[in-house]
Formats: sequence, structure tokens, C-alpha cells
Amino acid sequence: MSKSIFIIAEAGVNHNGSVKLAMRLVDYAKKAGADAVKFQTFKADLVASNLAPKAQYQKFTTGQNESQLEMLRKLELKDKDFFKLFEYCKKKKIIFLASAFDLKSVDLLNDLGMTIFKIPSGEINNLPFLRKIGSLKKKVIISTGISTLKDVRRALAILVRAGTKKKDIIVLHCVTQYPPPFCDVNLKAMLTIKDTFGVRVGYSDHTQGIEIPIAAAALGACVIEKHLTLDRNMRGPDHTASIEPQEFSAMVRAIRNVEISLGNGIKRPAGSEKKNLLIVRRSIVAAKDIHKGEKFNPDNLAVKRPGNGLSPMCWDNLMGKAARRDFRKDELVSI
Repeated sequence: MSKSIFIIAEAGVNHNGSVKLAMRLVDYAKKAGADAVKFQTFKADLVASNLAPKAQYQKFTTGQNESQLEMLRKLELKDKDFFKLFEYCKKKKIIFLASAFDLKSVDLLNDLGMTIFKIPSGEINNLPFLRKIGSLKKKVIISTGISTLKDVRRALAILVRAGTKKKDIIVLHCVTQYPPPFCDVNLKAMLTIKDTFGVRVGYSDHTQGIEIPIAAAALGACVIEKHLTLDRNMRGPDHTASIEPQEFSAMVRAIRNVEISLGNGIKRPAGSEKKNLLIVRRSIVAAKDIHKGEKFNPDNLAVKRPGNGLSPMCWDNLMGKAARRDFRKDELVSI
């Protein structure tokens, strides 16, 4: 992860169980300018029991006649598929990422050579899972949907105790709803996390549109994650809360523009505006003809453009002093 904002195209399970569709998502993530494309790696039977219900939004997007486990089984990719995707990402020169949802998947991703591990919001209180990832001593990005500061503190402590350096952890503010209402986003919580724990922060977005990720970038997020789909109307749990390639490209461009615009914080004239200094600033000039020896006063002086003469900040110093020569109206006054 470089100094610039790290943009993750969250392909997630928007491949609908097809590795070919997953590769197309890689293509579009790369074309859009994302730094990484991220999938979800899981063994359905290790994630959900037969009794696990679907979330309400999942019932809406995938129907009510199947269990969460049945839904996940349809979205599960094989181990060999992830090896294909990893190599395909290398070929396309985009970083491969995946969120593991079980311990076997953590091992799979580690065997692949993945160097950044993404912890999904639902695992923030999964002690064995956190300990396993912490022991890998890799870079970690952790989402914090449905969490309190206490949850974040505990998760960070587990990761650090297991061996991951705090400086290698980035914490993402997140709202685990697809999509959430804007009033629930609470972007300032990202800054609270940063101030409370002294960590780098970012934002994982599930809102509709692109304005919230752009706002997060302006607030100082160093990682932005956003769901990418080829078609929002496709059947599947996350498509409706995702954005399509053209919109994702627009988001990346906007974030990069915001990033450049933030600058270094030093207040000084910008290179592009220096040439306008003489045009927009003013100088002290003669308001009318002034004869040598005549004393300067508010009636015979004025402040006008251009700004290549005596600064108006010297106004008080001129009052009552005698002119050393004649000045014509609008001529720059000198002492």
C-alpha cells in the first residue's frame, strides 16, 4: 500500500459462482483504475449452519426459499479458481485480495502468497480467526461494521498480541447494510477510530452512488473499498449495493482528484496562481495629480490594481508625508 489512497474494487461474490465472470470483474477493476480487486473466500459449510437465516436484504435480492447456507454454496468458488484468479491478477497487474471467512480459507490465501489480509466485519469478534491472521504477521485491513470502539479495541489487541505490528493494520469504518441510508453512514466515526487508536483508517462503502467514498477520501481515508458489479440487476446478494464499471471509473477519478487537491497543508501561493498576483492585488496610486511637496492624505491617494507598486498595507505610513516629486493621477506612488 503506497502513500496514495488505496482503492479496492470489491468483487466479493458478484461473480455468482463463475470464475469466468470473476475474471471479467478483474478486467473492469483494472480498467477503472483500482489498485486491487477483492473477492470472498469461504467454505460455505464452515461459515453458516443449516439454521442460519438470511439477512433481509439477501431475502430481497435472492429470494426467501433457500437458507443462507444454500445461498453461500451457490456463490462458493473452488480452491483452484482462486489460484487462477491470483495468477490472472498478476498478469493484469492489479493486486489480488480476498476476505477469508474461515480458517481453511486463511491457509489457502496464505499459500497463494497474498500479502495483505482483509478481515470482514462479521469476524471482528472471532478470536480464533483474528489470532490466526495476526500470527501471519502480514499487512491487515479490518472492517468494523456493526462494531463499537470496544470491539475494535479488542480486535486490535488480539492481532497485535498474535504478532502483527500495529503500524501494519488499517481499520475501515463500515456500515453493514446493503445499502445503508445516508443518515447511518456516520463518516466522522472514521476519524474517531483514528484518534482513539492511533491507526491509519479508511472506509468500506455500501451506499448507493459514489459521493460518500469521495467524502471519505476528503476526510483522510487511506483505503477506500467499494463493491463492483457488471450489472446491478443481476441476481445475487450484493449487486444492488454495488456500482457498475462506468460509475466505478468516475469514483476513482474523483478520489484521485480529491487526493491531489488535499496537498501538503502549507498555506502559500500555488504555482498556478502566482502569475495572477499582480492582476488581482492593488497598489497605492495617486487619486489625482499630486505636486512635489504636497502631503499625502486620504483625498489624494487611492488603492487600485495592478499590484506591482507600494502595498496598501503601507497606507498609514504614507499619511502626512510630503511627495518627493510630482505624481499624475493613477500613477504608482513611491516614497
